[in-house]
Amino acid sequence: MDFTYNDVAKMIDHSLLNPTIPVADLEAGIQIALAYDVASVCIMPFYLKRCADLLKGSTVKASTTIGFPHGGHVTAIKVAEAEQALADGGEELDMVVNISKVLSGDWEYVAADIRAVTEVTQQAGQKIKVIFENCYLNDEQKIMLCQICGEIGVDWVKTSTGYGTGGATDADLALMRHHSPATVQVKAAGGVRTLDRLLEVRALGCTRAGATRTVTILDDAKQRLGV
Repeated sequence: MDFTYNDVAKMIDHSLLNPTIPVADLEAGIQIALAYDVASVCIMPFYLKRCADLLKGSTVKASTTIGFPHGGHVTAIKVAEAEQALADGGEELDMVVNISKVLSGDWEYVAADIRAVTEVTQQAGQKIKVIFENCYLNDEQKIMLCQICGEIGVDWVKTSTGYGTGGATDADLALMRHHSPATVQVKAAGGVRTLDRLLEVRALGCTRAGATRTVTILDDAKQRLGV
């Protein structure tokens, strides 16, 4: 095996973003993340404060979304969301770009939007992931976003929200890794449902993956490793 349990567990952002998840299941999901010692819990914003409180003292980060899932919020609202999330204990924020502005080629707006949220997040000592929603974009647009994010200095570029028409593809992950500076990490989201798939995206250079099937993935890892 060319991986340890920690290698794969610390790739997973345990996703609790489906709007129909009851509070009891949010609580259970946080406990799963703690039990399996994943990288983070990415939870709906209204439950972030409770999530951060439960994760205190652990190595699991509290994370949430900004401008989710369509990216069409005005920049001031995205910044306000980020400020609230940071106040609630958020350590990593997953922000959606303004997809309409990307498709329109308004790169000045797109860059300003990303920069504003990145600055407020990183000034607070926390990290930001920028979601492209690749299923709606062509390669030129994806490459431009990688360049903009590299210049701004975001922490991760991310393929998808998981709520578009497609998720992380090998071609997109390879493209994003190739066109992003080494200082910017890559996160796969959408379709990472098995350990084998997690290992595939890892081989393509991803350091994080969004997952709802965390238990299935990590139970398989434990079985293969004899943990």
